[in-house]
Amino acid sequence: MRIVLDTNVFISGIFFSGPHSKILQAWRTAKIQIALSKEIIEEYQRVGEELSSKFPSVDVDPIIEMLTIYGDLFETSEISVSICEDPDDNKFIECAIASNSKIIVSGDKHLLNISGHQEITELKPRDFLDNYLL
Repeated sequence: MRIVLDTNVFISGIFFSGPHSKILQAWRTAKIQIALSKEIIEEYQRVGEELSSKFPSVDVDPIIEMLTIYGDLFETSEISVSICEDPDDNKFIECAIASNSKIIVSGDKHLLNISGHQEITELKPRDFLDNYLL
């Protein structure tokens, strides 16, 4: 199963335990695939570096490097979506469309509010974990 992870889920999975980290563990063990776009990777990197300054014992670079090697990268330049209240979130919908992913895992209310757009379901991390990984 291929999914798109919102930045808050990916970064929280690196820095904290709980459903977020269990989702990343499912990716590491090939139970799920993570769909990516260049824009999503750049945001992961930026937010990861910001948090690393607050948690110097965590180095996000190897994890992001592993993601760029083993994640599924999709070109989204031909897809333009402007449905999200926060325009910065449109990249996750665009990636889901490009990758034919039917699930975006997010805690972001802007994404959760548009669940069902183009048959893409937005799920909170706990809901995804309970419904697909347990």
